[in-house]
Amino acid sequence: MSKPRYKRVLLKLSGETLMGDQQFGIDPSQLFHYAEQIKVLHEAGIEVAVVIGGGNIFRGLQAEKSGIDRVQGDYMGMLATVINGMALQSAMETIGLFTRLISAIEMNQVAEPYIRRRAIRHLEKGRIVIFSAGTGSPYFTTDSAAALRASEIDADVILKGTRVDGIYTADPEKDPNATRFDTLSFAKVISLNLNVMDMTAFTLCQQNNIPIIVFDINEDGNLMKIVNGEHVGTLVS
Repeated sequence: MSKPRYKRVLLKLSGETLMGDQQFGIDPSQLFHYAEQIKVLHEAGIEVAVVIGGGNIFRGLQAEKSGIDRVQGDYMGMLATVINGMALQSAMETIGLFTRLISAIEMNQVAEPYIRRRAIRHLEKGRIVIFSAGTGSPYFTTDSAAALRASEIDADVILKGTRVDGIYTADPEKDPNATRFDTLSFAKVISLNLNVMDMTAFTLCQQNNIPIIVFDINEDGNLMKIVNGEHVGTLVS
């Protein structure tokens, strides 16, 4: 096999994709699909960190509609990401991977506290690191958490797995005339206000020169193709 293009990657998964065809919760088949995809990367010698959202359980923005204070709602959303992280950890360990679940909110019974040097050491030892609880602060999305953690661990790239095969001019699930971008600059993404990730995340990646690849996580083999340098999805750099 050719030398991988990336050595250390941060995989960003949305909580919603864990639902599969369900209205909420976790679809076991989808959970193990992600675990198997990550295992392929691990066996190729790639260091893998994961940030997963909590939208399949609770989103902070939901709080405003239910009368819950926004800050309280954001913390509830952070706890939802810990639940998803625990589920993904269990699935990966079932198929033989060594993992570490790290939480930005201290909860020693279920996860390690976030310590940058320790997280990097886990990666160097071949463990899959799952970052949960976002940044630990309200008003930041898990996209921002992914950009922050990728910057801190010196990741080569952020791989954002979605249900569609890249960034489009509009939502392709709603607009049949939407067209896909092969490549984009950070400045173009920000000027067009493309809502694939929030602007805080894009800006942080731009400042730290971390490329983002948006791709279809549900298609088998995509992760390995990207790591080997094949053009899949949309590259933002």
